[in-house]
Amino acid sequence: MSYPKTTLTPKEVEKCYYNATIAFFYNNSKKELATAWTPYSILVVTLGLMVSVIVIVANVLVLIAIFKNRRFHFPIYYLLGNLAAADIFAGISYMYLMFHTGPRTNELTVPTWLLRQGLIDTSLTASVANLLAIAAERHQTIFTMQLHSKMSNRRVFILISCIWLSSILMGSIPSMGWHCICSIKTCSRMAPLYSRSYLISWAVLNLTIFLIMVIFYGRIFIYVQKKTTRMSQHTTYQPKYKDTMVNLMKTVVIILSAFVICWTPGLIILLLDGVGCITCNVLDVEKFFLLLAEINSVVNPIVYSYRDTEMRNTFRQIICFWEQTSKYGKSVKSNTTVHRRILSENGHAAADSTL
Repeated sequence: MSYPKTTLTPKEVEKCYYNATIAFFYNNSKKELATAWTPYSILVVTLGLMVSVIVIVANVLVLIAIFKNRRFHFPIYYLLGNLAAADIFAGISYMYLMFHTGPRTNELTVPTWLLRQGLIDTSLTASVANLLAIAAERHQTIFTMQLHSKMSNRRVFILISCIWLSSILMGSIPSMGWHCICSIKTCSRMAPLYSRSYLISWAVLNLTIFLIMVIFYGRIFIYVQKKTTRMSQHTTYQPKYKDTMVNLMKTVVIILSAFVICWTPGLIILLLDGVGCITCNVLDVEKFFLLLAEINSVVNPIVYSYRDTEMRNTFRQIICFWEQTSKYGKSVKSNTTVHRRILSENGHAAADSTL
């Protein structure tokens, strides 16, 4: 069911609508506001909740592993932990969205609608900003031939704080005034209370971050490829080193491919909506493209953590601990780990472990 369309007079266009209903804004943007659950909306919510749970569980496991294993107490792992925290926040924010979508959207007020969208914007911005920070850290350590960044814990803390402050700011900007409540003609179709100019800015910001990531990882890919070629010409060249370099290049390709697949469709429709493309059917695909961006929070721990040998071994210890605790009611100490340091697939120090 859709609400009847209305035509606003010039005086009404210039008016502020802080006390208007959500239905008014959806009607103004010609976006249908559901009044009853349909098979489509049920499917979207079901998929959304499933993805949210997977995101939260997968990234909580990463945080536990980093906290548990002292060999992860280095800058790159702190950044990975912060990425996991951002993705957990993304999972919680998306779950909140799923509980306040469909027919329940009509029950929201202007402040609660802005809160719902602000949580999503903040969490996704934090996730992307962390990806950029990790790319910069990998670029710096690999080009200086270090196992770990020499960045101090204080600088890491400052960097993480800046990531969250900037993300919260980006998510709060619409609530602070960059909306269309007082400029009703500038409202977007996908987010009926957001100004189209904000959508353009948010999309351009994330596309710029992606471009910088491409530059960082592109340089890493070229450097590793040249390094592998030169090393293969020496008689002392070890096949193990080549395998490590090949795995690193695979990781670079996976990182960029995952980001392109998960983020590009959503950013493109944001830009199309922002420029006011009337013929573009952005409303038909917006929910699934947002879900696709959220799936990136599932991909992140797989690419950045689970491909790390030492991280996988730590996960096994955690899972075995849970199983033993559940079965016997007490923890069982894990066997002593014999390890030797190598360069992992992610390009940072790791350990080949036998549990």
